[in-house]
Amino acid sequence: MSEVLETAPDLTTRIRRKLERQHFMHLIGADLTRIEPGRVEATLDLGQQHQQQRGFAHGGLVATLCDLAAGFAGTTLLPDDHGMVTADLRVSYLHPGLGDKLVATGWVLKAGRRLHFCEAEVRAFGGPNPAEGLLIAKASATMAVVEPSAK
Repeated sequence: MSEVLETAPDLTTRIRRKLERQHFMHLIGADLTRIEPGRVEATLDLGQQHQQQRGFAHGGLVATLCDLAAGFAGTTLLPDDHGMVTADLRVSYLHPGLGDKLVATGWVLKAGRRLHFCEAEVRAFGGPNPAEGLLIAKASATMAVVEPSAK
């Protein structure tokens, strides 16, 4: 018996429900703008509260976007009653995050029963950046699957 992939509207609805409980993402102003099986995109309009010296996006903010994108990419491949937490995150900063908007893309390299191995990239748009955005960070993440508690 072959497994049927979830349709895009069903997947989007399920992930949006989980997103409602992701208060930190709302606090920083990020939103998921693309949701596909094993891949998501998160967008954040940069404000003064996100910046450090010279208007650069704060490094912690960039790491958080990597973490969110990788985690939600993994979550798209889980049953609704399962969760996901970060077991390891390694971020390489390539350029200062200057611009008007950051876009983080996360995807699953390998999904397992207990661990998902994911990657993420963050691009800066606006200001001095090219139309396709400037790659400012790359990350690799190990995400741990959290199964529902037995009752």
